[in-house]
Amino acid sequence: MVKSVQVFGRKKTATAVAYTKEGNGMIKVNGVPIDLIQPPSLRYKVLEPILLLGKTRFEGVDIRIRCRGGGSVARIYAIRQALSKSLVAYYQKFIDETSKKEIKDILLNYDKNLLVADPRRCEPKKFGGPGARAKYQKSYR
Repeated sequence: MVKSVQVFGRKKTATAVAYTKEGNGMIKVNGVPIDLIQPPSLRYKVLEPILLLGKTRFEGVDIRIRCRGGGSVARIYAIRQALSKSLVAYYQKFIDETSKKEIKDILLNYDKNLLVADPRRCEPKKFGGPGARAKYQKSYR
């Protein structure tokens, strides 16, 4: 039986699903290696979990990530969350609790959003104005 876990990461309307199984350290996002992710300015955001934990922890696993919805920045944040959560879940299920706790503590100390989804959503527009809170300008004459 294949050792695998499936975890998702979310940001606004973007959803990334990470499928993690034992392998030799390959990480792909929508079929593209993680080093070639677009836009280049946000590439380090995706690589943060790998840089924090070191490449040795990712050597025993293959991670495939599918990402849909949202804009480019929201996708990046969803991908990095899925990557972090999948490694924690894999370590909990197939390796040991102490190393999982160690990984989780490192990630949480750096950035809570690596493991916990951000619940904020876009507020819907109401009548009587151009947006969610703004009202049309009133004229007295």
